[in-house]
Amino acid sequence: MASTDTTRPAKENGDLAGLEAGLDALESVQQGRTPLRQTLVEKVLPPTVAVLLVLAVWQGLVSFKIVDDPTKLPAPSDVWDVVHQAWLQGELLGYIWTSVSRGLLGFCFALLIGTPLGLLVARVKFVRAAIGPILSGLQSLPSVAWVPPAVIWLGLNNTMMYAVILLGAVPSIANGLVSGVDQVSPIFLRAGRTLGATGLKGTWHIVLPAALPGYVAGLKQGWAFSWRSLMAAEIIASFPDLGVGLGQLL
Repeated sequence: MASTDTTRPAKENGDLAGLEAGLDALESVQQGRTPLRQTLVEKVLPPTVAVLLVLAVWQGLVSFKIVDDPTKLPAPSDVWDVVHQAWLQGELLGYIWTSVSRGLLGFCFALLIGTPLGLLVARVKFVRAAIGPILSGLQSLPSVAWVPPAVIWLGLNNTMMYAVILLGAVPSIANGLVSGVDQVSPIFLRAGRTLGATGLKGTWHIVLPAALPGYVAGLKQGWAFSWRSLMAAEIIASFPDLGVGLGQLL
């Protein structure tokens, strides 16, 4: 007579379920709140020490007369006195806003130009072959190199400032998006086409979200380049009608 005992399979099923639960518990990472002391030591202390070290070296160069010309390297205390005086007179915030507003507006323009340009280069082979190397070359060109031609072509005005920012930021944004699109898995594209996401719909719902890591990296670099370009333009092209920004103070 055949045996009808089902105790063993049930036990095996229970063991398997317990094993799976144990593996899930091992794979799960317990996310706890980082202690304040650890945050201070790992995040706050290193940059603070770096700033203090730079100030100490700076003060040492002045105190030991290694650089004795204040027009070349003023003491940190002298710089602080000037900044404090500008704050008391209500001028410091105006200087900061002049540069920040230029940088933000120029970066927004670069975003509006660099994003569709990057998509076009990434998706159209002819466009990539035509202007892809040009974008890479422009990205490697120092931002300060654009200031003299911009002054000659556009004059000493805000248009010149924004042109320098665009030339510094647009290639980085476009190349970042191209890099992100190149890393999109072909499986995503095929799945999108199967579900009817083609053309602009596929670009908006499939390509851009999947390319977001590279795009964000390009945005970060674009913002850094736009700010660097702005400082170079404000330092070189100083003119009363342009207003006083942080670059002129340098």
